[in-house]
Amino acid sequence: MHIHILGICGTFMGSMAVLAKELGHHVTGSDANVYPPMSTQLQAQGIELTQGYDPAQLDPAPDLVVIGNAMSRGNPAVEYVLNKGLPYVSGPQWLADHVLQGRWVLAVAGTHGKTTTSSMLAWVLEHAGMAPGFLIGGVPQNFSVSARLGDTPFFVIEADEYDSAFFDKRSKFVHYRPRTAILNNLEFDHADIFPDLPAIERQFHHLVRTIPSEGLVIHPTTEPALQRVIEMGCWTPVQTTGAGGQWQVKLLSEDGSKFEVMLEGVTQGVVEWDMTGQHNVANALATLAAARHVGVVPSMGIAALSAFKSVKRRMEKVAEVRGITIYDDFAHHPTAIATTLDGLRKRIGDAPLIAIIEPRSNSMKLGAHRDGLPESVVDADQVIWYAPANLGWDLAGTAALCTVPSIVSDSLEGIIDRVKSQAQPGTHVVIMSNGGFGGLHGKLAEALK
Repeated sequence: MHIHILGICGTFMGSMAVLAKELGHHVTGSDANVYPPMSTQLQAQGIELTQGYDPAQLDPAPDLVVIGNAMSRGNPAVEYVLNKGLPYVSGPQWLADHVLQGRWVLAVAGTHGKTTTSSMLAWVLEHAGMAPGFLIGGVPQNFSVSARLGDTPFFVIEADEYDSAFFDKRSKFVHYRPRTAILNNLEFDHADIFPDLPAIERQFHHLVRTIPSEGLVIHPTTEPALQRVIEMGCWTPVQTTGAGGQWQVKLLSEDGSKFEVMLEGVTQGVVEWDMTGQHNVANALATLAAARHVGVVPSMGIAALSAFKSVKRRMEKVAEVRGITIYDDFAHHPTAIATTLDGLRKRIGDAPLIAIIEPRSNSMKLGAHRDGLPESVVDADQVIWYAPANLGWDLAGTAALCTVPSIVSDSLEGIIDRVKSQAQPGTHVVIMSNGGFGGLHGKLAEALK
């Protein structure tokens, strides 16, 4: 069948396209912004991409249109689908009906760390010989694709609380019906669709309602919002991680690159890996608990984690020029910015650290996180904030509240000039954005030569 996907370059929709192609469908798609890594992955899979939403793409009519959650009424392609009565469905619904039915689904939910944790979990199962299917909102470097069907009942999915489509305002994850669920953490985010934290907690409760009584819910002890979710009603056994939980760690290096894992007080082994930061240690514990639920003994999971490579755009080292190291990171929430910078600071010691941050997510543009931003960058030596034209609040006012030197730039050229004047051999530069940032990474590396 011919499936056309509107909004195909989103991390979820692009991954879904890969699965549809693997099932034997003829898959095409369109998007307003076609950029790597998703565009290159799709083209490598032989999926035809079109820039923009001209209704002519839908003539002759595909058998089914899958509509991404970035699409809204008024979009010319959406209006054409509705006016012509073409069959359409949301991405999560298509996935539930055609891929997840009858599988043992392991879902990873939470405000932060979903992509990294689901990548870890897929890798641990792969390492154990379980050949899982997976759909991840990024490209894990242990695999070269963000999604595959897999050869066994096991399927790992990044379970997002964002809504499913303009015609289905439920969170994506309520479609997935997991047997094993990791709830990583829970903070206010997605201010464009959720009024407050309790509204998100309610969606997480809806997810918990779908998990069977023979399943497993895993969450850290340190998250009050998740505790409230469980107290709303839980019919499934629960395992906890972190301080006071069944799964605990003892750090053997301050930056989190080496730690001992304990289950019920008994040492299971030591993880030694390339990752840094307390957040990744927490992700690892949840991964080991979930893998154990499907039969991977902790010692085998620990061996797999020691061979884990991170996800593209998660503190990915993209260039080293004249002794200056450039990283690409997806962080776009104050907590994620803070934990990422903290992990890098502990690794590099007193070396100079410059953070370049684009407030690009919908919540950022609405100013929902502005109060947390000054505190989030304390581990940097200086910060360059990028002010896009459509930002609806005073970024300079926020930058002025930072305790480290902060400037605001409204052009990539201005950012590059600033870094060139400041960076010396030994400097680390982290570029943080949930978009392509105008190709800044490559332009900066070129300019530093």
